[in-house]
Amino acid sequence: MVKLKAAELLSKKGKTKYWLYKQMGMSYQNFSRMLNNETKSIQYSNIEALCQILECTPNELFEFTEDEY
Repeated sequence: MVKLKAAELLSKKGKTKYWLYKQMGMSYQNFSRMLNNETKSIQYSNIEALCQILECTPNELFEFTEDEY
């Protein structure tokens, strides 16, 4: 299972989810689903934006776990 770690990165940087939401410029519903790992896909443009805003690489942004479904 692939998990987005944006909330953890925000916490390390001392930023809020609201701050990131304003930086991303997307609908709150889609933003919330993405941050809460409730979506099945993320557009490459959003991954790129997250990496630029959070000053990280995709390797830092995602975590792979071997959870069973």
